[in-house]
Amino acid sequence: MKKTTKKRFIASAICPKCKKMDTLALTKELGVEKVTCVSCGDQMSQPEEHVAKEIRAEEQVIGIFKP
Repeated sequence: MKKTTKKRFIASAICPKCKKMDTLALTKELGVEKVTCVSCGDQMSQPEEHVAKEIRAEEQVIGIFKP
């Protein structure tokens, strides 16, 4: 069974790469918001504030595991 991620489209938003309007979809995975253009595939992401605080600039972090 494949889990689908709910996409919310951002009204009147313009993709910075392809410049098309109403093609940006917002999803949230593991505390990270991702915006994807359904037209050209360009992606942007921004972690939530509590996730961003865990990341240290001098280290390369792949993920954060807190049981």
